[in-house]
Parts: sequence; C-alpha cells; structure tokens
Amino acid sequence: MAAGSIGNGNERRGAAAMMAVAVGSLMLSGCTVGPNYRPPSATRMGVPDQFSSDIAPGAEAPSVQELGSWWAALGDPLLGDLVDKALAANPDIEAAGAQLRQARAQYKNARASLFPTLDVSGSGGHTALLGKGSTTFIANPGGSGGASFATQGSYDQFSASLDAAYEVDLFGGVRRSIQAARGDYASAAETLRDTQRSIVAEVALDYIDARSAQERLAIARSNLKSQDETVQLVGWRVKAGLVSSLDLAQAKAQQETTAATIPALETSLAQSLNALAILTGQAPGSLDAAFDPPRPVPIADRALGADVPVAVLGQRPDVRSAERALAAATARIGVAKAQLYPALRLSGSLGGNGTAIGDIGTFLTGTLLASVSAPIFHGGAIRAQIENARGGADLALANYHKAVLTALSDVENALVSLANSRRRVVTLGAAVDDSRNALVFAQSQYRAGLIDFQTLLDSQRTLLSSQDGLAQARADRATALVQLYKALGGGWQAAPLPGTAMPDVPAQIEIPDLAEEPSPIPPAQTKPIERP
Repeated sequence: MAAGSIGNGNERRGAAAMMAVAVGSLMLSGCTVGPNYRPPSATRMGVPDQFSSDIAPGAEAPSVQELGSWWAALGDPLLGDLVDKALAANPDIEAAGAQLRQARAQYKNARASLFPTLDVSGSGGHTALLGKGSTTFIANPGGSGGASFATQGSYDQFSASLDAAYEVDLFGGVRRSIQAARGDYASAAETLRDTQRSIVAEVALDYIDARSAQERLAIARSNLKSQDETVQLVGWRVKAGLVSSLDLAQAKAQQETTAATIPALETSLAQSLNALAILTGQAPGSLDAAFDPPRPVPIADRALGADVPVAVLGQRPDVRSAERALAAATARIGVAKAQLYPALRLSGSLGGNGTAIGDIGTFLTGTLLASVSAPIFHGGAIRAQIENARGGADLALANYHKAVLTALSDVENALVSLANSRRRVVTLGAAVDDSRNALVFAQSQYRAGLIDFQTLLDSQRTLLSSQDGLAQARADRATALVQLYKALGGGWQAAPLPGTAMPDVPAQIEIPDLAEEPSPIPPAQTKPIERP
C-alpha cells in the first residue's frame, strides 16, 4: 500500500503522483483473461445448404416486408385487428418488455464500473461555549493542581471534501462483465421479439380454430336438420307398413350421433374465443360478439417457399437470443478467472475546513491511496466459480445448438404440412361433391324402394364425414401457412415496443388507477366465515 499527503505547498507534487499512478494502471490494464468469443460456425451447428423438403418447386420465399405483417395475406380484417390488440396489450409481451428494461439497466450498471466514482460531502455548524467571557478551571485527576482556560463566546465551523475511488481493470474482469451484460441485454431484446412472433402466430392459430369450429358447427347442424327429415320420413313409412321399425331405430341412432358432436364443437369454439381474449389482454367472453355472424376459415391457398437455411436462421429471434446468451456465458468465464489475479484500487480525497465558507479553500489537504490485493487461499471457491462459468457456457452452447436444430425442423415440418394440406383440400373438395350427388341418388332410390335404408344411412354418413373433413382440411391448410410464416421468423419486424420496455419512465404500478369501479379482486378475509 502507498499513501501520500498533499498540503498547501505540495499540490503539484501530489497531482504528479496521482497522474503517474493512473498512467501506470492504464498500462497494466491491457491484459484480459478468459476466452474471446467467436460465434460457432454453421458447419459446427449442423446447418445444411438447402432445406430437404422441396415439395413446392418454384415457390418463392416471402420478403422481409411480408414477414413483418404476414397475417395481412390472409385477408381478414378482424384477424388484423386482433393481432394489433395482442401486440399492444398481451401480458407475455409486457413481461418480456419489462425483462428487456431490466437487462438494459444491468448493462448500464456494469458499464459504470469502467469509470471512477466521485462523492462530495460538506458540513457546517455553529458552536456556542458556555461561560462566555469567563475563565474555566479544570483540576487534575490526582487532586492537586489544575489549569485555567479563557473561554471564547462562540464560533462557526465549515468543512468540505471531494472523494474519488477507482478500481483498475488490470486483467479484464470488468470488461468481461460488461460483455456479459451486453450479451444479456441483446438476448433480452431478441426474447421480446420472439415473444411477439409467437403471440402473433398464436392469435392466428386460435382465430383459425374458432372459425373452423363455427364452420363445422354449421355443417353438423345442417346435416342434423336433414337427418331430422329422414327420421320423419322413415316414421311415415313405418306407419304405412312399408318398412320395419329397424329402419326407424337406425335413423334415430344416426340423428343422435350427429347431435352429440355439436356440444363438443361448441366447447371448442368457446375455448378458442377465450384463448383469443386472453391473448389480446381481455377477459374471457369479451370477443364473443365480434364472431357473430360466423365466417369461414380464411383462405390460405398459397404455395410458399423458404430461403436458404442460414438466411432463415438470421430471421429467427429465438436463435439469435440463444446465440447472444452464449456470448454472455462465454464472457462470464473471464469474469471468474479475473478473480485469480491481483486487484488494484485507487482512492483519493481533497478536503478543507475553516470558520467561514470562504476559508475552506485556504487550508486544503489532499490524500492519494493505492492498494493492491491478491487471493492466496479461498478454499477452492474461485476455481469452483470458474468451473461453474465453464459449465454455463457449455449449457448455453447446447441450448444454441438445440435452437438452431429446432428452427430448421420447424421450417421442414411446415413446408411438408403446407404442401400436403393443399393437396388434401383438393381431394376432399371432390369427395364432398361426389358424396352430395350420391346422397341425392340414394334418397330418390330409397323413396322408390330400390335400395335398403342402410345404404341411405351410409350415404348420409359419408357426406357428413367428407364435409367435416374438408372443413378441417381448410383449417389445417391455413394453420400450416401460419406455422410456416412463424418458422421463417415472421411477425416481429413491425411490432411496436411495449410500454414496459421504455427507459426512464415510471413503472406502470406507479401510475394511479383512476377507474371509478372498485377492484374486482376482493380483499383477503380477515375472519373465518361461519357456516350455518
């Protein structure tokens, strides 16, 4: 440890000493321990040159502008309105924005360690002595003799000091911690974008499910009405003695089976509408009126391709978030290693005092301290921290590798699903036409007594099954298109920044709630409720 004191005549010498120590510390701060991060190559991550699922040759990949607002391609204004509401009020997006705000603040806090700290303090007081103008005698403790002191009336006392402290980053521990905080900050930003991407896709998928449930409900109710007429027709023929009661029992069984599918579809519709309400930050049931009257599933008859895998991964915020988390974990190895080496701390103070404010600068005293500390024995704690940091880096690398492979799998699966669902819609569309014609022939032949009732029932079941299958296939086609847009990394490019991510603004909880209605959440019961 070295220390120096600077009085009135030694200001220049003290300043020169401080400058020499500062320059020497800067010369020593060029060493940075720990590995220097370099992103893993595409080859190491197993990224192929092309996607293997080339089911739609010649299909073009969407542009960045289209990816940013891909839901507009479905041509449904209500869907676009729901997406806007979700981006503005979804709780998951607000939570990701708050985490981004925290990461930004932590990065700024880490960066502040590069600079010295300065603190100023001052005091002032007035002292009044008792016995003004008198002489005070103080006896010796032994009982013999003493001393007399002449007292003054009163006096003022003022003092001020400026204190500075700085830890020299000799081995790069501070710089590595800044790199780690910067990586966490970037990872949080990508996590927010990925949350926006996922929420937009979830809104579209739940919207498709809701419209599909409405379409399938309409099909079931239409077929149920037709089957009601069949039961009535068969009942007349039984009374006329033209057919047996077996035909009537079979007709009623078919009618009841169809009727049983309606409650399940109504439940599916209610669940989809409630999910949409939550995604848009509203209470369940808030969107029921918006879906009346029912509308069909948005038409998604488009052949969509994908760019090369490396370009697709560049649009995936989840992949970029994992890569930035890997960079942060790598930097933390250097933070842990820096603890093995000496630390140099500089501190200084400049102060003065006087009986008047103007006299403070007359009697100045400056102090400069430099201290060096080095670890000798910590029971293996530092080595354990280094090992922990290395394990964290390996974990982050594994997570990054998984994110890359998952992204590639998402695209491959979505390409296959879109191509096959488009083919399925065409096939089932033809099946519906054929089934409808077959039912017309079966009804006329049954009335003429040319076929038995079982053949008519089979024709009704086939039509209902093919119509319901076509409705599901259309929903699957739209779902596959949405999943492909999501897999390609679309949905976040034009999303607004949530209010929770804004810096230097009050937290939302600090904003007073001026709503006239009381809180819907009742206070906790302070006394047990007595039961009769």
